Amino acid sequence: MGDQVVENVEPLRSTAEIQNMREALNQTTYPKRNNLLFSLGINTGLRIGDLLQLRIEDVKGRSSVKIQEGKTSKSRLVHLDAVMADIAEYLGDQPNEGYLFASQRTGKPMSTVQAYRILKAAGEKCGYDYVGTHTMRKTFGYHYFQQTKDIVTLMVIFNHSSQNITKRYIGIEEDDIKNSLKDFRL
Repeated sequence: MGDQVVENVEPLRSTAEIQNMREALNQTTYPKRNNLLFSLGINTGLRIGDLLQLRIEDVKGRSSVKIQEGKTSKSRLVHLDAVMADIAEYLGDQPNEGYLFASQRTGKPMSTVQAYRILKAAGEKCGYDYVGTHTMRKTFGYHYFQQTKDIVTLMVIFNHSSQNITKRYIGIEEDDIKNSLKDFRL
């Protein structure tokens, strides 16, 4: 299985859940790094592998960064406006180059497995058994859709081939079914 972590995860559907995760990440060994990883994940919708490849020089003082997605090899412009202050605060007087989420041991990017462990542990601390690395991407998609109702743009952001795939991915399909059955009774 290598560095791949298989997950059955859900988005964080409320701002309270997001805040609880932030508080749990504040109690980790590297709270600033882990909170920035989480913040970037839920505000950009990037896959964990692409987040971990970000370099300081690519994001420091920038409102956007062009990346080549690892899974699809497609180019994507990632908007950082919402997290620029978080990035600046995290970097402070750190060097101007290197990986944004470097392993303390190797200086190379943190592994996806390590990112999974950090997020999973924070989720468990909150009592959430559905948290993993994809939770960040799904949370971005879920809240983007709730605010805009624009599934077409979200599908493009995620590089999905259909609206149904995107809806299923962010858990909207399950929510729709649950809501339609809430008062159903024969």
